[in-house]
Amino acid sequence: MPDLHRPHTTQSTHLTRLPFFYGWVILGCVCAAGFARQGPAVATLSVFIEPMTGELGWSRTAISGAVSLGGILAAILSPMLGPLLDRHGARVMLVAAVLASGLSVMAISQVETLLLFYVCFVVGRMCFAGPFDLGIYGAINSWFVMRRPMATAIATTAQMIGLTAMPLIATAATTWSGDDWRMGWIAVGTTVLVVGLLPNLLLMVRSPEDVGLQPDGRNLGDPSTEADTKHLTASVKEPDFTRAEALRRPAFWLLSLFTLLVFPVQAGVSLHQAPHLIESGIDPTIAATVVSTFSVLSAISGLLFGAVARRLSVRVLLVIVGLSLGASALMMIGVTTALWAYAAAAVFGVGIGGLLTMLPIAWADFFGRRSFGAIRGIALTVQVVAQAAGPILSGYLRDLTGDYTMSLATLGALGLASAGIALFARPPERPNRAELPKFAPQSKDSSEEN
Repeated sequence: MPDLHRPHTTQSTHLTRLPFFYGWVILGCVCAAGFARQGPAVATLSVFIEPMTGELGWSRTAISGAVSLGGILAAILSPMLGPLLDRHGARVMLVAAVLASGLSVMAISQVETLLLFYVCFVVGRMCFAGPFDLGIYGAINSWFVMRRPMATAIATTAQMIGLTAMPLIATAATTWSGDDWRMGWIAVGTTVLVVGLLPNLLLMVRSPEDVGLQPDGRNLGDPSTEADTKHLTASVKEPDFTRAEALRRPAFWLLSLFTLLVFPVQAGVSLHQAPHLIESGIDPTIAATVVSTFSVLSAISGLLFGAVARRLSVRVLLVIVGLSLGASALMMIGVTTALWAYAAAAVFGVGIGGLLTMLPIAWADFFGRRSFGAIRGIALTVQVVAQAAGPILSGYLRDLTGDYTMSLATLGALGLASAGIALFARPPERPNRAELPKFAPQSKDSSEEN
């Protein structure tokens, strides 16, 4: 039976003869998946909170719980999915994530009970927090090393474009249908399927080594690329950690602690930003554009972080991320005008763009490509638990106090604390062992050893 994860020899030969590096096609597939990923994003859900709670009578804490439950289930699954990514690549994972997300989001249009909403949204949220994350960054890190920051920044931009577009698509479809929020969910789900499915189904390839290439476009065995190879080795000496080795390094736990502190801010502010602005007297239409504003600024800042990632240390850039997210949450406490709302959203966008760009780069640069899925799968458990905690914490504190002041103050403190942790995050020393063979699919046995 043919191996669906690795191209045939004729396809490999064809791809090595292309006038451009096939990694750019992979990046295009990843960007399509990143755009589609935003269907079940918390920022998309945020524009539905007011109409859904008004019609169905649910509390905001109850709706936030679906985000949290989806994240928790993703946290349980991610350590198992990571080794599968290392072994088989991103294609199957991303195709399955797009299909499940698109169909589940469309199904929300038919819900009448909280239980059915949980079933539908939790599936989409699980895909968002687990398979999408692993597949997108696993593909990038397999195909790029020296150019990894810019490739990651471009993928972040695509995700932010999706995050900008999805709330607007939902709002436009809802308004066009006579304030029927159900049509908004149908429009979002359709967009997920149309944008994300075919590119990843037809064009995704596991790794450059599978088609006779090396990362960043260096052809295997081509003497003309020897100088580039030496330059790459001098500029970015890629480490090669197994999962067990990574878990014994302080850098793993510092990045995990940074993740634990910063992602409640990302998810909590994203979900409750629009309701907070509306409660503060901001027009709902303006509130929707504010949500889109932070998405636009996230895309721009992601590109800027990618441009300087090989010039400044990861540690410094992660500190900037934490400071931006903490400051933006505190700024939102005092929102009374649209101008101040846009300013707070802009600072939040800087932090989000940096977070989505720099944290995957940190994991890949610190620990390498070979076991990225296995290592990232463990770390992703921390991330999705933190993301799950943010919305439920923010919603609970709002319901407890009657406004978002305490919620935003708590999230601001977490953001600032994450900046302090980032100060200590440094690349670990490489394993003291014989050099392993070049990047190749893991066997079942080697995956278990991780």
